[in-house]
Amino acid sequence: MFVSTLIVAISTVKMATTMASGEERAASEVLRALARHLNCLNEDSKTTRKRALEAIKRETIDKGLSSGVLQEVFTCLLKSLLKCLSDPMERCRETAIHMLGDFIRCVPQPEDSLPYLMPALTQRLGGKEIVEPAEELRLSMVEVVTLTVEVCGRHLAPYLDDMMKILQRTIVDPFPDVKRESCKCTVHFAKSVPEHFHMQAESLVKPLMQTVSHQHSRVRVSTIEATGAVIQYGTGKNVDDVLSHLAQRLFDDSPQVRKAVTVVVGDWLLHLRDRYSYFHKLIPLLLSSLSDDIPEISQQAADLWRQTGALWEQENEDDLKDKMDFLLTPPDLYPAGVARPGLGCRELVVRNLSNLLPALARDVVDWVAGTRVKTAQLLYALLLHAEDHCTQHLQLLLSTLYRACTDPEGDVVTNVSAINIFMECVDHFLSPSLPVSYLSISLSISLSPLPLSLAPLHLSLAPLSLSQAVQSVVSLWKVQGLATVADLYRQHMDQLLQWLSASQKTWTSYSPQRLQLQVIATQSGPVIGEFLPLLMPLLQNCLDPERDPEMRLHIFTMLS
Repeated sequence: MFVSTLIVAISTVKMATTMASGEERAASEVLRALARHLNCLNEDSKTTRKRALEAIKRETIDKGLSSGVLQEVFTCLLKSLLKCLSDPMERCRETAIHMLGDFIRCVPQPEDSLPYLMPALTQRLGGKEIVEPAEELRLSMVEVVTLTVEVCGRHLAPYLDDMMKILQRTIVDPFPDVKRESCKCTVHFAKSVPEHFHMQAESLVKPLMQTVSHQHSRVRVSTIEATGAVIQYGTGKNVDDVLSHLAQRLFDDSPQVRKAVTVVVGDWLLHLRDRYSYFHKLIPLLLSSLSDDIPEISQQAADLWRQTGALWEQENEDDLKDKMDFLLTPPDLYPAGVARPGLGCRELVVRNLSNLLPALARDVVDWVAGTRVKTAQLLYALLLHAEDHCTQHLQLLLSTLYRACTDPEGDVVTNVSAINIFMECVDHFLSPSLPVSYLSISLSISLSPLPLSLAPLHLSLAPLSLSQAVQSVVSLWKVQGLATVADLYRQHMDQLLQWLSASQKTWTSYSPQRLQLQVIATQSGPVIGEFLPLLMPLLQNCLDPERDPEMRLHIFTMLS
């Protein structure tokens, strides 16, 4: 048997040697036939050089040679073809670029060309100035770079610097198609050499952010996808540099752009290396897509969010054992027709709510109406997840609610159903055990021109309107068994004034606390005189000359 095996092995080696020799002879014959054409590439005549290149293409690529022969021929032709990339005649450069792409696509070992190919492409594409003047040829070159990444893969690791120089320049190329192809190339390159890509991924963030708002929607989509790969396969330190840009694209007119943001953010929540550190920044972006006008986008966001919650639940199973057993049933009065989010999703929101609410409180008074609408929708989604945990943030929630309901833009309030749903959500989850907060919101409503459509606010009182706030305060002191309304104020005045003092440094003329102070000062009668040590410092701070002039005017009017 050993002898038979040895004979077979010897025969195989001889056959391979014979085949190799045959391919070498075939390659030599081809090269001899090409010798005259190669010499013509050095001629001064543009027409001669063009015809020589076309002849070389007919004798190699177009002739259907075997891959082994093409490999030998390509090795010998490579330097000449690369030299043609700088030919003064555009047609010659075009032919050379296409031939390079054809060879790289067909030869069995395209990586052998990298030591010569990459420096040449870097020289043409990666400089500070545009070397290749023709847009279509720059596109063809970038397509060759993408092809090289696809077929050479990890062999490109030693050429990380060259690749980054090329991509930094071509991502901001004036030609939109070059931008798109460069973004596509970025994604492939990041996935091909992840163990090396992270070392220089940061250098692509700036050019990508310069391109993400391009006027062509397809360019914006490609840029967002490339940004996803750069952050995913980078160090993870540049998340903050791109979040504001991605958040802005959630308002994009193109559904495909908004979908791209949704997919990228969802992927980060599932796979980003340091995603736990960025949950409070990524969650709002994905939850915002839940209310997108396009069903496909909102459904995709919902699917990604469910996956995120399920993964987090799986990774933190030990911490959630008790809740898994006892928190499966929705709470009483849960909004009808609304699917309750999974435990993992609810826990993610609860644990990040303290970081999310301050930002939303700012955005609810943003100067752009679209931002305020989006914020109201996001508030609703967060409350559905937080459920009774929202009582821990009652003061900020009520303040934010007040601002949303008194928005100066009528369309934001009356035409956004999410605001109504949001109030109903508060109605379902708040516990009627905080009379100070309820009294203060009742007092605010008594001076606020709230639309009657925004009725339900379950503060252990009947739904409040302007024609009912005062009566509600009367009902409150009766429920508590007090003799007069003055006794109600006296019982809670200390807490009310301390609560107002805690936030007075941030007051403006639009702050609900300013209205609450006005009601307390004018409606409590002689009771307010019993608490002057608390009231006077509050008034002094509000009347500081450095404060908002309009707010100071309101305070002076109140005092008069």
